Amino acid sequence: MSFSSEFAPKSWSALKDYSLAKFASDAVAGVTVGLVALPLAMAFAISSGVSPQAGIYCAIVAGFLISALGGSMVQIGGPTGAFVVVVAGIVTAHGVEGLFMCTLMAGVLIALLGLTGLGSAVKFIPRPVVIGFTNGIAVLIASTQLKDFFGLRIEKVPGEFLGRIEAVSAHASTYSPQATVLAAGSLLTILVVNKWVKKVPGTIVALLLGTVVSVAAGLDVATIGSAFGGIPAGLPTLHLPQFRPDLILPLLAPALTITMLGSIESLLSAVVADRMSGDKHKPNVELVAQGVANIVSPLFGGLPATGALARTATNVRSGARTPVAGMIHAVTLLVVLLVAAPLADRIPLAVLAAILMVVAYNMGEWAEIPEILRHGKADIAVWLITFSLTVLADLTVAVQAGMILAALLFVAKVTSTTTVAEVTREYVEGGIEHSLQSNPIPEGVVVYRIHGPFLFGASDKLSLIEERMSDLPPVVVLRLRNMTAIDATGLHALETLADKLRASGRHMVVCAARSQPGHLMEKAGFAEHIGRANVQPSLAKALGRAREILDAQQSGAVSP
Repeated sequence: MSFSSEFAPKSWSALKDYSLAKFASDAVAGVTVGLVALPLAMAFAISSGVSPQAGIYCAIVAGFLISALGGSMVQIGGPTGAFVVVVAGIVTAHGVEGLFMCTLMAGVLIALLGLTGLGSAVKFIPRPVVIGFTNGIAVLIASTQLKDFFGLRIEKVPGEFLGRIEAVSAHASTYSPQATVLAAGSLLTILVVNKWVKKVPGTIVALLLGTVVSVAAGLDVATIGSAFGGIPAGLPTLHLPQFRPDLILPLLAPALTITMLGSIESLLSAVVADRMSGDKHKPNVELVAQGVANIVSPLFGGLPATGALARTATNVRSGARTPVAGMIHAVTLLVVLLVAAPLADRIPLAVLAAILMVVAYNMGEWAEIPEILRHGKADIAVWLITFSLTVLADLTVAVQAGMILAALLFVAKVTSTTTVAEVTREYVEGGIEHSLQSNPIPEGVVVYRIHGPFLFGASDKLSLIEERMSDLPPVVVLRLRNMTAIDATGLHALETLADKLRASGRHMVVCAARSQPGHLMEKAGFAEHIGRANVQPSLAKALGRAREILDAQQSGAVSP
């Protein structure tokens, strides 16, 4: 494969056989996700301590570039909640010009990750670390919205979590009943519409309804106009940020944080987009596009950008077929900016706070916490430390600590699997039931083996099986006799594979797990996840189970 074809964006291949029917689907999806992105872009900007138009400019410029140059067919890019805390800290310490310079630095780093083929390097970040700082970011975002949600009269909200909670508690008596009712009503509207009227985005309904109610009732609540003087209509103008060499070192740590968060979130979003659309993204191309977008966005006064999971999912559900939908989403926002910017003055901050509360809850991945708590103490410790430091310190410290701890635990897990033992007659005889030579594989069954530690960084190797999904026989057996160790990330990968096989009408049987993997699987309830009968102690018994499944399918019975 040539360098040029390897880094060709998905839009290039999509346009080769583009049609009017595809354009119609892309247009509907693009307009829909553009309207969804509008309140989110403004809310993320306000929560980050900058003007609302900075979020819109980012969604327009970066959103268009990520779709045009990216490695995913349906990925939507723009400002996201992951950056709120980081951006707010940069603005507080170095001002808006410092933010623009930091975003430029991060853009260069992200592009270099893609150009050097390190797009897959993010797989080496353990799942407990990812979940820990995702949970922490969600808590921080929710805490930043308490002031506007309740209409509290706080002149300056502290940047630290504990100071912020203390300020909110101290000023609780200044709450505005009108703002509180409006925010609560908007929150309820989003939840009801998202649950019962899935074709209409709840955020759009809440934004329009909350604004109309506020204006019609003459509510005395803070609005975009009263807080920021409104949003200037017209095209975003080119502005070269002031380059200050003295800020390079102070901005290096937050730039690395933006680089890591942007890379992780964009690639995770692209993976989810693949599952929903049936496509396969190009990680290095995606990172190059993300890097270019983050270089160009601050030139027009925009925020840092990355792949946006919720907007990407909305894009796919709305019928997107190609990256053209993402470009139309950016054009839709531009049209709104040119035509309807004056109307945004009346949008209540309480409504935007309600929208961000929902975003914080949805991005938190709270369902992952009980799963991590079922794993070993090491994974729980990594998650808890990362989460606590994210909330109480900052993201940079949290991720650094989480990665260092995970690396140390990785070394400990690998070294603990090294054993020295005598080969006895019992050992040789016991190996017969695990032997591939002594246990013929029947028709309708395929056996894969996992050899070595199956820890974070190695879990993507299961893609070898997923890529053959349509050609696989009814039963897939995983032989784990030589899998020396597993962690939360590897276990999650096995569960995901089992779910995909089940969805395709196939069965997964695992066998011969060693002590450490077997113990973790038992604690995590893995047997219940795939069916206890599908966890067997040896290859011989696993093939026997496979024959039962095949016989049950032939007789029309439902296999347990």
